[in-house]
Amino acid sequence: MNKLFAKAASVTLLTIAVCGFAVAQNLPTAESFVGEKLLFEGKVSKIIQGIAVADITFSFDRDGDRFVIKSTANSKGTLARLFRFSFLQDYETTVDPATFNVIATKKHDVQRERIRDSIADFNYAEKRVTFIESDPNNPTRPPRRIASDLTAPMNDLASAAYRVRMMPLKVGDKFDVPISDSGLVYSIPVKVVKRERQKTKIGKIWCYRIDPEIFGPNRLIEGEGSMSIWIADNPQRTPVRAVVKFKYGKFDIRIQDPNDD
Repeated sequence: MNKLFAKAASVTLLTIAVCGFAVAQNLPTAESFVGEKLLFEGKVSKIIQGIAVADITFSFDRDGDRFVIKSTANSKGTLARLFRFSFLQDYETTVDPATFNVIATKKHDVQRERIRDSIADFNYAEKRVTFIESDPNNPTRPPRRIASDLTAPMNDLASAAYRVRMMPLKVGDKFDVPISDSGLVYSIPVKVVKRERQKTKIGKIWCYRIDPEIFGPNRLIEGEGSMSIWIADNPQRTPVRAVVKFKYGKFDIRIQDPNDD
């Protein structure tokens, strides 16, 4: 359960990954995301309703001639107390502004006492993504290496969110989002399901609901489940909510007002 929960948390939280998009009349650009900071809270429910288990943050900035996206998912005390499980996942994504292709992904992944550091390098000239993962608690252990064929455009979990937010969409649309995670490459089918209002910490907002197919054979998560994401129909196309349903319950992630204490 812990491994699946952590993977679902990673994909859901850091992936709000296939989460954003825009209508043709008013598309945001990558530059419009510079300086953006988003805060979310994740709650899990099954037997007990609505336990807060994680804080999730995203920031988008420019570093010289590149964009840098930083995202963090950090477990809260309730998760550790009730399930004796904690996690911290730090992602740093570097993006080429000219193409918005991901250049590199750095991860720091902590699950209880287990720690893994990794980097994925995207070489478009050689059409290859190379992933190297090490164990800082065991420096003598050989690094884990995975390499896959690479095509462009390509995203990691975090950069996919911002690329898709710049795309024109409408209800009924279907499309695929290419994502590379841990050296593997996936094509994620996404459906734009409906337009509906959501009550959020930043107001009652008209949103589009999209359903990315992340569960199943040869998907990001091998088990059974479903995912839905709500994107505000505003100029910035802000992601406001994501829900993941899987065998251990429901994971509900909602945007928080940064002005709240």
